[in-house]
Amino acid sequence: MSIQDCKIIELDKHADPRGNLSVIEGNNDVPFDIKRVYYLYDVPGGSSRAGHGHKELQQFVIAMSGSFDVIVDDGIERRKFQLNRSYYGLYIPKMMWREVENFSSGGVCLVIASTLYDPADYYHDYDEFKSVVHART
Repeated sequence: MSIQDCKIIELDKHADPRGNLSVIEGNNDVPFDIKRVYYLYDVPGGSSRAGHGHKELQQFVIAMSGSFDVIVDDGIERRKFQLNRSYYGLYIPKMMWREVENFSSGGVCLVIASTLYDPADYYHDYDEFKSVVHART
């Protein structure tokens, strides 16, 4: 996987005077089966979360409210995406280091995941993550 595999995906937006609707279906709107959904909220404005990588987990990250930045890193290159619309999401493939920062006040980060929670799937040390990436290349 490389940094070019990370991409913004625009979800269908069904406009209605009563409020808009967007739908996310596994293997249709996101390129994986959906196994888990979680969200970050009440994060103090300007704060950071989640400096880690995953061996197998793929993610789709959406700013449900407010905005924040997602930094993705493939061990060679880093890229920052600003998320601020609930009908755009960032696809993050496996073997990416990610950080979420610069939360606006009231920001809500929704994460759709391809696997159930597995502590063995995590890299919590960036140097270890980078050494695994460089050993594969």
